[in-house]
Amino acid sequence: MLQAVVKNDIITLLKNEVYALQGFKKPLNAISYNRLGPIEAAFPNNIFPTGVIHELISPSSTAAAATNGFITGLLSGLSFSKGTCLWISNKRTVFPSSLKAFGIAPERIVFVDLIRQKDVLWAMEEALKCTALSAVIGELSELNFIESRRLQLAVEQSHVTGFIHRYSPKTENVVACVSRWKVKPLPGAVENGMPGVGHPRWKVELLKVRNGIPGSWNIEWVNKRFQYIEEQAPAISDPSKRKAS
Repeated sequence: MLQAVVKNDIITLLKNEVYALQGFKKPLNAISYNRLGPIEAAFPNNIFPTGVIHELISPSSTAAAATNGFITGLLSGLSFSKGTCLWISNKRTVFPSSLKAFGIAPERIVFVDLIRQKDVLWAMEEALKCTALSAVIGELSELNFIESRRLQLAVEQSHVTGFIHRYSPKTENVVACVSRWKVKPLPGAVENGMPGVGHPRWKVELLKVRNGIPGSWNIEWVNKRFQYIEEQAPAISDPSKRKAS
């Protein structure tokens, strides 16, 4: 019996060490990522992986705008820990002042606008080697496994978190990223007939995650954190269809 307990403790210890190497650990002096709400349960030890590469795929411009909003929400948990973030692309669509809605001061994000996608990839690899950065975001279409592996090797040394946003890729090929996401916009909802467009809402799909559990969630950004949207049954307007009480 004692041997079984010791064996289980050793296995648990080894798993935790493997998870730590894969980025499933909380950095020192970093704020908690509990702002992800129910999504955190998809990751080992309920911890959003940092110091790794995340891949997000957008098949359309509408999805790309929603994905950038979701990335910005994720960045709000990283940009306060240390340094600044680098956002690299060849067709930037992010409006810096809009970052304030996610609790991020625009000056904390350095935007790098390039012409060719291969330059975006090169700049991202070099930026991921810089330990002074909190995160690096790269927007491009195509990425092969070897290129993604080079990015992953870079963050294993620097522990910088990387986000690759692929818009309209030709194929959703296998890459060496820890997770793969797809984000779609959802209609906003206003309270009690108040004017406005409501809080940002998304349908977030975690298609794959290393050692975790993929899933899908409807979430919105409220009070500087992600909040799960509970699905409500549609109202029945026809009295004849209501069940007798």
